[in-house]
Amino acid sequence: MEILHQIGLFLQTAIQTGTPILFAIVGGILCEKVGHMNLGVEGMMLMGASLGFAVACATGNPLLAMLAAGAAGAAGALIYAFITVTLRGNQVVTGLVLTIFGTGVSGLIGGWVSSEQIPQSVNSAFRPVEIPVLSNIPILGEAVFSQDIYVWLGLVIAVLAYFYLNKTKLGLYVRAIGENPGAADASGINVTLHKYINILLGGFLCGLGGAYLSTAFLTTGAGWIAVALIIFSTWNPLKAIFAAYLFGMLRGLNYKMQGWEIQIPSQFLTMLPYIATIIVLIFIAMRKKKENQPPKALGEAYFREER
Repeated sequence: MEILHQIGLFLQTAIQTGTPILFAIVGGILCEKVGHMNLGVEGMMLMGASLGFAVACATGNPLLAMLAAGAAGAAGALIYAFITVTLRGNQVVTGLVLTIFGTGVSGLIGGWVSSEQIPQSVNSAFRPVEIPVLSNIPILGEAVFSQDIYVWLGLVIAVLAYFYLNKTKLGLYVRAIGENPGAADASGINVTLHKYINILLGGFLCGLGGAYLSTAFLTTGAGWIAVALIIFSTWNPLKAIFAAYLFGMLRGLNYKMQGWEIQIPSQFLTMLPYIATIIVLIFIAMRKKKENQPPKALGEAYFREER
């Protein structure tokens, strides 16, 4: 029974570790589905983490902290959208600059609140909640049914994002824009509006993921990992759940093996998500299945006058 308990705790921690990554992956998918490669995910998460922490310390209100973190991420996304959509700037350079900017902003805010501690009211809000009866199931109970509200929110958002992109009229517009913005524009779809909406929504989710980093859990470099796992998940929010939790398991395995004194270099275990991404890329390139390919217009600026 002790072994089952340890496995359950390991999976519980893995899911918690993957949760901020899940928010970022889904946010990145929404952005890339309209043809914009945003490498500023790390910057938006850092902005969300710092502002969420500051608001949590100032108000003691977990909901306000989450909203502030999401707003910070959306603000970063607005800068990115204005440069890449309105001014048609280079998406890769803009994303990298956004990460540098977000790092600076988080460092500034972090300097102001470095001596603060998360209020008990916020800590309590993010503590795991055991679901009666279900939480007593061996392994699965602790891993799945003894989680905090942020974990469940991440799962709900991933499922809603899938239905939004694949089962709604707006999602059809988004996919059309990502594949061929000129054709979508000619069909009467407001390309600029939908680009802004999805980029800002993606930034909001990245900010929410950042809030989890600072108020509940900590995973360094989560934004860069999320960029890689967007490819791993083949731009599918449901697959993003698997990708995020797989990363959480690999990170947790790193810590567990150190505790078990198994002599495997931690750097190798850190590399595993990226190795898996490379393997998936090779597999996708060989099979060339349309549903696993990136949007055709990804990374390309849209000039309405050229359609």
